[in-house]
Amino acid sequence: MNFMSDNVVGAAPEILAALAAANEGAQPSYGSDPLTARVTRDLAELFECDVTVFPVATGTAANALALSVLTPPYGAVYCHDEAHVQVDECGAPELMSGGAKLVPLAGAHGKLDAMALKAALNKGGAGVVHHVQPAALTLTQATESGTVYTPDEVMALTEVARAHKLRVHMDGARFANAVASLACAPADITWRAGVDVLSFGATKNGALAAEAVIFFDKALADSFAYRRKRAGHLFSKMRFLSAQLDAYLTDGLWLRLATHANAMATRLAQGLDALPGVGLRSPVQANEVFAVMPEPMIAGLEAAGFHFYRWDGACIRLVTAWNTDPAHVDAFVAAARGLAGIA
Repeated sequence: MNFMSDNVVGAAPEILAALAAANEGAQPSYGSDPLTARVTRDLAELFECDVTVFPVATGTAANALALSVLTPPYGAVYCHDEAHVQVDECGAPELMSGGAKLVPLAGAHGKLDAMALKAALNKGGAGVVHHVQPAALTLTQATESGTVYTPDEVMALTEVARAHKLRVHMDGARFANAVASLACAPADITWRAGVDVLSFGATKNGALAAEAVIFFDKALADSFAYRRKRAGHLFSKMRFLSAQLDAYLTDGLWLRLATHANAMATRLAQGLDALPGVGLRSPVQANEVFAVMPEPMIAGLEAAGFHFYRWDGACIRLVTAWNTDPAHVDAFVAAARGLAGIA
């Protein structure tokens, strides 16, 4: 019963079937195949606008290469201090951009605040040769704390960014979970709210290894094909990435999978929040639960065979996935109840 991450589970059957189908026959290479063209058409329809799309295999590649388009080597990229690009990508954004600097900002529950961003940019050194130059803003949706930005929150941040001539990127590794939580149109939290480029994630939500970099401002995409090739992410057999994305988008699979993951997180959070000595560190709005509990309870759950991530101090992270079994959620809550002394 593993709640370590949504990366620990396998791929959805529909996506595995699509890979098997793509394995038949011969197809043009390097993205000239019909599946890759269809993914671009499907994403244009989903986002209700003309887009340029580049499949890649990992979220790190998607984020780092997207940001490399938005900032010069002497630029500054503003992000949350818990953002994946800041904490978990081993300097890839700095490498791919040729040396741009990430500027982390604090914010409650994984979210950046528009006023805090404005204050940072007002003293960001624009035009001063001794400072990196403000160039881009990156937002994580859903956030690393399992919360989601509403359309209004995204727009408030992008308006500040625009006023300071910043371009805006969104890390959407769990974008499906955010859309499922908000029940909004994907466009409402991306280009309509001022986002220029989206890293559209699928791997955490049922794909084997597939992400897409989506440019809403197509003029920004001119150099991306070369950057992707130079970074080693132009797959010769691109159809195997695109087959995953095609299946992911077909008949709303991406939202069905995310909706289940979110529901399991809500079920888990409600069960834990009712226990004495247990509290939730952040609102549960997607598929991550951050629970604060006594050390004996944490140790007891580990001893009982449950897998989760010790986040910091008395806080653990529990992540549900597209195929999380409700019985496993109920077993975790029941074990926690027993350790809390509740019959």
